[in-house]
Amino acid sequence: MSEKPQSSLPKKYDPKAVEQNRYKFWVEGKYFEAKGDSGKEPFTIVIPPPNVTGKLHLGHAWDTAMQDTISRIKRMQGYDVLWLPGMDHAGIATQAKVEAKLKEQGESRYDLGREKFVEKVWDWKEEYADFIRQQWEKLGLGLDYSRERFTMDEGLSDAVREVFVTLYNKGLIYRGEYIINWDPKTKTALSDIEVIHKEIQGHFYHLRYPIKDSDEFIEIATTRPETMLGDTAVAVHSKDERYKHLVGKKVILPIVGREIDIVADDYVDRDFGSGAVKITPAHDPNDFEIGNRHNLERVLVMNEDGTMNKNAGKYQGLNRFDCRKQIVNDLKEAGVLFKIEDHTHTVGHSERSDAVVEPYLSTQWFVDMQPLADASVEMQNGKEKINFVPERFENTYLHWMDNIRDWCISRQLWWGHRIPAWYHKETNEIYVGKEAPADSENWEQDEDVLDTWFSSALWPFSTMGWPNEDAADFKRHFPNDVLVTGYDIIFFWVARMIFQSIEFTGERPFKDVVMHGLIRDAEGRKMSKSLGNGVDPMDVIDKYGADSLRYFLLTGSSPGQDLRFYWEKIESTWNFANKIWNASRFCLMNMEGFAYKDIDLSGEKSVADKWILTRLNETIEQVSKNTAKYEFGEAGRHLYTFIWDDLCDWYIEMAKLPLYGEDETKKKTTQSVLAYVLDNTMRMLHPFMPFITEEIWQELPHQGESITIAQWPEVREDLHSEQAKKEMNLLVSIIKTVRNIRAEVNTPMSKQVKLLVQGEDKTTISELEANRNYLERFCNTSELMIATDIEVPEKAMSAVVTGIELFLPLEGLIDIDKERSRLESELDKWNKEVERVQKKLANEGFVKKAPETVVAEEKQKEKDYLEKQAKVKARLAELNS
Repeated sequence: MSEKPQSSLPKKYDPKAVEQNRYKFWVEGKYFEAKGDSGKEPFTIVIPPPNVTGKLHLGHAWDTAMQDTISRIKRMQGYDVLWLPGMDHAGIATQAKVEAKLKEQGESRYDLGREKFVEKVWDWKEEYADFIRQQWEKLGLGLDYSRERFTMDEGLSDAVREVFVTLYNKGLIYRGEYIINWDPKTKTALSDIEVIHKEIQGHFYHLRYPIKDSDEFIEIATTRPETMLGDTAVAVHSKDERYKHLVGKKVILPIVGREIDIVADDYVDRDFGSGAVKITPAHDPNDFEIGNRHNLERVLVMNEDGTMNKNAGKYQGLNRFDCRKQIVNDLKEAGVLFKIEDHTHTVGHSERSDAVVEPYLSTQWFVDMQPLADASVEMQNGKEKINFVPERFENTYLHWMDNIRDWCISRQLWWGHRIPAWYHKETNEIYVGKEAPADSENWEQDEDVLDTWFSSALWPFSTMGWPNEDAADFKRHFPNDVLVTGYDIIFFWVARMIFQSIEFTGERPFKDVVMHGLIRDAEGRKMSKSLGNGVDPMDVIDKYGADSLRYFLLTGSSPGQDLRFYWEKIESTWNFANKIWNASRFCLMNMEGFAYKDIDLSGEKSVADKWILTRLNETIEQVSKNTAKYEFGEAGRHLYTFIWDDLCDWYIEMAKLPLYGEDETKKKTTQSVLAYVLDNTMRMLHPFMPFITEEIWQELPHQGESITIAQWPEVREDLHSEQAKKEMNLLVSIIKTVRNIRAEVNTPMSKQVKLLVQGEDKTTISELEANRNYLERFCNTSELMIATDIEVPEKAMSAVVTGIELFLPLEGLIDIDKERSRLESELDKWNKEVERVQKKLANEGFVKKAPETVVAEEKQKEKDYLEKQAKVKARLAELNS
């Protein structure tokens, strides 16, 4: 409990000074650690583990700021919160980074060998894990470091082996030869969702294949002529009358000279092109299926690095694109290529290396996805379904599950979870197990590793100690309560966590999944290195502080929507923080010696006191309601309005009257209200802006060690007054109206004016009379009359506010002769502007030739000038009446 006299905050708000040592205070105080307290309900979030490939970007900052906000709110609401940190080994991406570093040093992984290379990657992991932790610290993330995990640590590796072996024994993991997505640059397989499809300008090459022992040809078209070297058939539709006489015959494969069959298959679209297609089972997934149906040979014509192999004959050693150029020239010379058409089509590119993906025949490990997907969809139709926020993303997830394909899980890498399969050196026997066979000297382990997503799919429960189902954290913190992630990895990660969790724990992995969008630049473009439009979150923090960045990210969009980054908006959130600082500093300067025990809200309170307490209640209700729905933008809007408008612009200004007055009782009540309101406001704002709120809260009269474990504000009905709200709203309306009138007639606030307030409602008049001190002070009146019957002066500015009429006599408000002269000059100005714009619009040549936008702008000007002209005329008429 704080009983010390209150010290004032530094005069200037300096985010660096405020944020410098605060995180250390939190971590050393163990405020972020889950206690396992059976008296508290657990609440669990696992961080989407960032890749150890580099430093965090703005998307990470957004994602983790949302999780931190949720976890801080829940901790303050009395939950035993576990927000578990960790990182992902990111197989392909991390290995590529380390190989690039070795290349700069003139080395390759093959020079080092597997064991030494993996040691180098571990060194990289440690270096970049430290960078990530430093960034987490700068963002102020309330993570439980005592439970930090890594996707290749011992416990998670055990979970990966358990899952692989179990699925294999159930027949859901198998090894087979299939067409897979192959990245020739990184020389590894890719799953379908690791392929980015881009539109490129290519060509359709039209070829004539000669039919054996005939003068006939059959026409086919291809976008990849280099693959014709692996053709093993030409296919036509079984009901295509044009080719019925050719089915069963053979064609001579140009250049190669190999005889290949003409087969009938209903897959062929007889209305597309010539209705005949070349079949290359080793280089096209659809051709692979046709080849299976017709027992066709699979001829692979490329190496793993995208160069042509010995089956390509004279083209052996050329890379695939050089081979394409050469074979096109040769086909032209041979008279086989008779037409080339420009053709825009989508081509798969590796998400990691950007290389053009090659459909490639390869022996890989796969997961049979249909049974797993079916179980996931079935769960989503039951009571224990996962709640998607926004709901529309549930359909995205279900659509993917309904159109599932088997998952290629093997990767030709050295960094990752080694596949727990061994091949006997003398027989064809395969052994799959968590450990090597007893006679390990007779076996060789599979060289490949598992897809990174295979291990991260287990993240919600492997991090909790599974497969030990008696592990304390697994029993207490699984299923997780919420997952926060981007909508772009629903397929990569969210779906895979769901089906693995259902398969191995029988439960959903999390209750809610909150989807956010992508961060884009001010023009709406995705941030990327190629565009040079990326923004480092640490640069933003260095300039404006973590609180400003967090508040912008949290309140800048609604769930599921993309967010545009504007430096101007970051600056405006800094201005908000500065406003909070200055207001808090003022309050603290007027609470010197005021301790927590001195707070007393039982005494007589002014209408302003009752109003701000009522508005505090309403804000607590709105912020609590909206954060519970993950509507942080709405919660932030309510907080901003309350702090900036209600607290700073109105209540603090009104509080100065008793604070600077002689009545000690009123002064103490005002101090109590300020202390209570500021305390609760800091608590509400804390999850959004943790650093500044802790700094201010520590200076306030408070209970407890840290705001991080202070109780979340609650609505107090005994401090709610609709009547005070009604009275205050009327006072504010009157003050604002008087200020507007002053501005209209150029009368400064420093000049005192006469104000007449008239109304028929005697109760309202009585209430205004009771609060006349506010009207006198904030309207700056020389004379204030409040009555039901007022003699209205001949010349006066007037306005109506909620059934009340206001009159400000012109005499004393302005110098009438000067004001008349000023208005006449202004009228002359608007007369000329109206004449000019109307003359321009009357010119048919201008209206016809000028762009529509220009003409529209001139019409808008005419409208504005006429309105201003009319207002000045009306004011002159009033003065001259």
